[in-house]
Amino acid sequence: MDILFLAHRAPFPPDRGDRIRSFNVLKYLAARARIHLISFVDDDAAVTDEHRAMVETCTLVRRSKPQLRAAAEALALQKPVSLTAFADRRVSEAVTDVLSRHQIDAMYVFSGQMAQYAPVPGPRIVMDFVDLDSAKFAAYAEDASGPMRWMMRREARLLGAYERAVSARASASLFVSAPEAALLPGSRVLENGIDTVHYDPGVAAPVQCARPLIVFTGQMDYRPNVDAVSWFAQSVLPLLPNAHFAIVGRAPTAAVRALAGAQVTVTGEVADVRGWLAAADVVVAPLHLARGVQNKVLEAMAMARPVVASHAAAEGIDHAGTIRTAAGAKEFADCVAALLHDPAGATALGAAARQQVIKRYAWEARLAPLDAMLGLCLADRAQ
Repeated sequence: MDILFLAHRAPFPPDRGDRIRSFNVLKYLAARARIHLISFVDDDAAVTDEHRAMVETCTLVRRSKPQLRAAAEALALQKPVSLTAFADRRVSEAVTDVLSRHQIDAMYVFSGQMAQYAPVPGPRIVMDFVDLDSAKFAAYAEDASGPMRWMMRREARLLGAYERAVSARASASLFVSAPEAALLPGSRVLENGIDTVHYDPGVAAPVQCARPLIVFTGQMDYRPNVDAVSWFAQSVLPLLPNAHFAIVGRAPTAAVRALAGAQVTVTGEVADVRGWLAAADVVVAPLHLARGVQNKVLEAMAMARPVVASHAAAEGIDHAGTIRTAAGAKEFADCVAALLHDPAGATALGAAARQQVIKRYAWEARLAPLDAMLGLCLADRAQ
């Protein structure tokens, strides 16, 4: 089979939440079909020859449209900014070219922004929304005010209508968790997995740092992550005076960098996040706005670390009680303190978390339903 794979961000390297999912889906499909990849890219230098060798053809388009221009286009065209930001003639031409030169049997569309490039009529479409962006903007609107609140509400309304229309066209609409899928009737769940060979506490040397150590990992210019670490550092950490908090992840905003001090380390990008996870006495995921399955939580569990997460961050994960959940600042601090004061119990909890991940979240098993959705089973039988 030939599959056209559209992605809003190149799946390489798999070093952040969306790319981890898209890379593993791409890897799974590339072992079973010829893949024609068309995606936007932030840095084409990060795409190696080894990455390109995974696919039959590869077209990468660097995003260059300013956000203000995308917003102006959205207002003029009565479209969501999420779509106009990713509307690009070069991608349209690349899709047309691939469809004209290859017999495309199916399309895998990763992220709703890319559905605008799927032809009508055309090959069968598996639409991987990952999570429901319109719900995210509705949540943003609740915390906004003035013109920004109006803009967020507009985005949620228009994007919601677009998501429903795309879902009606697709052969299958996928979300990362059951709570997300429930927001769009007729959708299915395709959960994230985790590479438990890579994320193995036995292969990562812990970094040398202050103890007891609390660690948060993530892309640090992503608003939910910024809000999470800011809240934790300002509201929870003062209740844990003997602990040190490490914020580990690329592109920290000015607000995140300003948190650095005697009790807080802001690392910026690191070569290997596993060293920080291995060193952590507790890993935290205090996200107030979290959609779907949090890869950062699965990674910490696979590294056999005790995790304390907000209810939102834990909601999409079948953790079988192997992570602790908390809500307010005092409850969060109490959960973290209890683990710090009971190293043996914390170690046992982390070991149980890793076993749960191994049993429940291997990538091969999580992605097996794609065979039937894309017709790969039929193609195998034909051969």
